[in-house]
Amino acid sequence: MLITALAGGVGGARFLRGLRDALDADPALAQSDLTIVANTGDDITLFGLRVSPDVDTLLYTLGGGIDEAQGWGRADDSRIVQGELAAYGVGPQWFGLGDRDFGTHIARSYWLGEGLQPTAITERLATRWGLPEQRITLLPMTDAPVETHVVVERADGPQAIHFQQWWVEDRTRTPAQRFVVAGLDRAAAAPGVLDAIREADLVILPPSNPVVSIGIILGVPGVRDALRGTTAPVVGVSPLIGGRPVRGHADACLSAIGVESSAAGVASLYADFLDGWLIDPADAVAGLPGLRVETYDRELLMGERAGAARLARAALDLGLALRNG
Repeated sequence: MLITALAGGVGGARFLRGLRDALDADPALAQSDLTIVANTGDDITLFGLRVSPDVDTLLYTLGGGIDEAQGWGRADDSRIVQGELAAYGVGPQWFGLGDRDFGTHIARSYWLGEGLQPTAITERLATRWGLPEQRITLLPMTDAPVETHVVVERADGPQAIHFQQWWVEDRTRTPAQRFVVAGLDRAAAAPGVLDAIREADLVILPPSNPVVSIGIILGVPGVRDALRGTTAPVVGVSPLIGGRPVRGHADACLSAIGVESSAAGVASLYADFLDGWLIDPADAVAGLPGLRVETYDRELLMGERAGAARLARAALDLGLALRNG
């Protein structure tokens, strides 16, 4: 099979690692190819280096180098370099980068300076992490520089701040008035992205943030049309349990765009192309005509790696049933 997934960071990465495990455990599916289209709206320049948080989390998780406890960054990393930067008064210090992690950002920035596009750079990084050997292709959603900003109310009026500042430093305590994705209107899908959707046998939306992860990918010109036009079933996994996000602040993001924080609310964002929707037993979805909704027989919490594989297998089975149905 050719499987394509649209994904953000921690939740998407853990689910997709589980998906690869589930595929490999099935002799009939072990030779399946997985293409991942990664959100790059979170990208930010820090300390003069270009950082791509969602791409890097996917690389480290799928490549076996992730800090499992926090879900992002490198395992067994140190913070000597950032400590030195702090001693020099160089900021911002609210975004933590480990020493090994710095190596990725230096390499990316160096290659950008040489004129390489993010697609080619991501391919190099993926090779270093052994993704091709796992039959995984990782693509940025676009080669264009895009950044998600959040408009919040300050004492002197509305102000746009980078999404990472709102997410990491502010922890979404300040309500978002709206999201603005700088550069998205001039962006084009990265090479291979639209073909990966059109030619897939199955498209999966992992439990990533529906507004600032998958939602940003859907904003790239051509992506939503490709999803509407693909002959492959499109299956999504709800990122909410009982109306609350499994992790992160998806509820704050949904509130900012006026969408109910529920499994049905999230599904409504994908209604023009979604065929199947996997939900937690705590959630009831009604009023979604044309959508096959299945309840996972366990909580959607992935927990350990085996739990992620079981959840991914349930999404895979839903997709296969739709494909063969």
